[in-house]
Amino acid sequence: MAKTAAEYFENLRESRVWRSIFRSGTGTSTLHRSLAIQQNIFLHLFSTKVRRRMLNFSATWYLGTLTFGTFVILVVTGILLMLYYHPSVPQAYADTKDLQFVVSSGLFLRNLDRWSAHAMVLLVFAHMFKVFYRGAYRPPREFNWVIGVVLLLLTLLLSYTGYLLPWDQLAFWAITVGSNIASAVPLLGNKIHFLLLGGNLVNANALLRFYVLHCMILPLAAFFFIGIHFWRIRKDGGLYTQQSEPAAVRPQPVGKEAQ
Repeated sequence: MAKTAAEYFENLRESRVWRSIFRSGTGTSTLHRSLAIQQNIFLHLFSTKVRRRMLNFSATWYLGTLTFGTFVILVVTGILLMLYYHPSVPQAYADTKDLQFVVSSGLFLRNLDRWSAHAMVLLVFAHMFKVFYRGAYRPPREFNWVIGVVLLLLTLLLSYTGYLLPWDQLAFWAITVGSNIASAVPLLGNKIHFLLLGGNLVNANALLRFYVLHCMILPLAAFFFIGIHFWRIRKDGGLYTQQSEPAAVRPQPVGKEAQ
C-alpha cells in the first residue's frame, strides 16, 4: 500500500538526520510551546541555568573562546580599516601605504588585523582537531559538528578574500594562482573561476567582489553560524566532557571488572 505524504513526513521526522537538527517535535501542548521557546536562538542563547560541571575547569584549552575572540578583533579592526580604504585599483595600494606610513597607529592596526586572521585560522584548526580526537562530534552533537565544518570553510574564505585587498604584487599573483587552481575543478571549474573573479582576469571586478565578500557577505554568514553554534552547545548539554558522554557509547566493563 502506497504511503501518504503525511506518513513520509512523519518518517522523516523520526530519522536521525531530522532529530540531529531539531531536538523536539511540534505541537500545540504547553510542553511543545515551552520547547519552542527554549529552542529559539534569541530567547535561549544564554540560559538561566547551567550544569555544575560546566563551571569547573576542564582541559578544553578554551580554543573555541579564543577563536571567537580573534573574530571579534577582526571585526573591530576591519571596521576601522574600512575608514581608510577604497576598493578601487588606483587607490587600494596607495591606501595600504598610507596606513603603513601616514595614518597614526595605522601600521599597528593593520598588523593586528593580519596576525589575528592568521591566529584565527590556526585556532579553528586546533579546535576542530580537539573536537575530533575527543569524540565530541558524536550524538547528540553531530549537527553542531557540521556547523563547525561550515565555520572552518568560512574562516578560510575570509582569509583568502582578504589576501587581495592590499593590491600588491604578492596579493595579485597569489589570487591568480588560487583562481587558476579553482578553474581546474572538473565540469564547474570555469564557472567557479568566473564567479570568483567577476571575469576571466584579476582586475577591478575581482577586487570589488573580494571586498564585498570579505567585509559584508562572509562576516554576516559567520555571525549567523556562530550564533547557531553557541546555541547548539547549550541545547546539546553544554561543553563536551567525559561525564556528558552518552551511556550508549561508554565502554562496558568485562571480566572481573563487571562483577
